[in-house]
Amino acid sequence: MLYLFFTILGFALGSTLFAYWTPKIIRHIDIRELPADHNPGVANAFMYGGFFCGLLSLILELAKGFVPVFLGQRFLDTHSLLFIPVLIAPVFGHAFPFFRKEKGGKAITASFGVLLGLFPEMRPAVYLAFFFIFFSLIVVVSPHSFRSVVTFGLFALCVLFTVKVPSIQIGSFLIAAVVIYRHFIKYLGEPLHIRLFKHSAYQHRTSCPSSVTSTIISHCADGSPSSVYTSQSLSEST
Repeated sequence: MLYLFFTILGFALGSTLFAYWTPKIIRHIDIRELPADHNPGVANAFMYGGFFCGLLSLILELAKGFVPVFLGQRFLDTHSLLFIPVLIAPVFGHAFPFFRKEKGGKAITASFGVLLGLFPEMRPAVYLAFFFIFFSLIVVVSPHSFRSVVTFGLFALCVLFTVKVPSIQIGSFLIAAVVIYRHFIKYLGEPLHIRLFKHSAYQHRTSCPSSVTSTIISHCADGSPSSVYTSQSLSEST
């Protein structure tokens, strides 16, 4: 029964989209209506709700993943396969909220919260943070949807080969699968760009019809995407 309790708790907290409700209550704005990706995530809370709304949203979104997992492992056997639903419930709830399944977010911040809740086992959280930083600052992959797919895919592989706890291995794989799926369905068709550091001239472009290739090159030759892609990259989180 305790496994079920913490699973339901995690799903209920996950289904509460704090990054949507915080700007809605404080600033009376609907952040899903303003950006191109309509994502109720922390980045959009910062961008459209301001610093206070963004910071409060970040704390609450992390907490909703952290609390049920951190408390759950105090009462449950984390090596049991029954712990898997406890791990994925906050992420699944955020991606597919109970009352508005089609209005869920990308679940990045909730995923970090879940992984932090595994403390003192910090390797999964460290892997995810490392790959996000690496593909944001060193080998820069854009737009954010591609970066998240690569990041979560490599994170799941690292957990699979280094964390010898089946429940955490499977849970991490399922978390990655949910986040990758949410990014795919919110993908707006932006071309892929890869460059080394922020000032590298190397870029790899895909999905660019020949009729618009010259336009994309003119916008991207100096490493800066066009305004529509810049706008999308800013509204990229959770």
